[in-house]
Amino acid sequence: MVPSGYDCAASVLLCAEDNAAILGLDDDEDDCSWAAAAGSATPPRVAADAAAAAEGFLVDHPVQSDECVAALVATEKEHMPADGYPQMLLRRAGALDLAAVRRDAIDWIWKVIEHFNFAPLTAVLSVNYLDRFLSVYPLPEGKAWVTQLLAVACLSLASKMEETYVPLPVDLQVVEATSAFEGKTIKRMELLVLSTLKWRMQAVTACSFIDYFLRKFNDHDAPSMLAFSRSTDLILSTAKGADFLVFRPSEIAASVALAAFGERNTSVVERATTTCKYINKERVLRCYELIQDKIAMGTIVLKSAGSSMFSVPQSPIVSNELWARAALIIEAVNENDPKRDRLRYRTVYICSDEL
Repeated sequence: MVPSGYDCAASVLLCAEDNAAILGLDDDEDDCSWAAAAGSATPPRVAADAAAAAEGFLVDHPVQSDECVAALVATEKEHMPADGYPQMLLRRAGALDLAAVRRDAIDWIWKVIEHFNFAPLTAVLSVNYLDRFLSVYPLPEGKAWVTQLLAVACLSLASKMEETYVPLPVDLQVVEATSAFEGKTIKRMELLVLSTLKWRMQAVTACSFIDYFLRKFNDHDAPSMLAFSRSTDLILSTAKGADFLVFRPSEIAASVALAAFGERNTSVVERATTTCKYINKERVLRCYELIQDKIAMGTIVLKSAGSSMFSVPQSPIVSNELWARAALIIEAVNENDPKRDRLRYRTVYICSDEL
């Protein structure tokens, strides 16, 4: 629901077209034409290096209160994919492999994110929009181009939400774009995504909680940029992995923060399990274990993994203190009422004016 103060502004963005018309699914193949076109020049990058992006991702925010985090936890479910989505990814629906659709879309989004040096939050939001859309909107079979169009639209919307320099939607199609779309086609797909997601684009993600948990687990001090960087790597990896869709953003953020600071110790894990009350203790620790397993298998690769700067405490006493502090924080916050308030040559897909 858009706040009343924004009713007028939102009304000018409403579109009377139905979903089929936006995607062009009510048109025959003959209504669309294919033409070859040369790629346009690459726009300038928006950041000098990844460290600056990570800093903007986690530092440029005021310290969150327990009440603020409790309110975010109370609303995070509204910004998650529909129930049953992880199971949908495990089974094929006819000729449509939804897991492959998701994987291909995210792989392309990641390449474009790297090309433009977009902020990590832009990547996380893009995947959030993608997952929420796929969980409620059935994609047509036999139209592989819809996957790329959806990826472009989700990334375009996320960049408009977070980036200071926003390339034109058509200019996002710079990496391995076997087919490219006109601006009006992308815009209509954006409208479909917006309406499907009920215009809830300021999503609650793991990024919404990570600074809170990092500070709390660090005696309320701002963690080093090394910890920020490691947390960024972990959040991006969990956003990409379908295995983490069963967890809530707050659970992922708490697990990432623990992984950034702590070490794996069975007795410590059991101790934390008995005292965590803020968010489901079993789920937080299960998510933490999954992160550790992925790191051990090499599925999640931290850029800092080989750096001595990221060494974790080897003393079990220090590690126990960390877990105990985390457990106390989780228990304390629970006391708050959660209900309070470009390619050289590419194919260009040109849709008819009737879309």
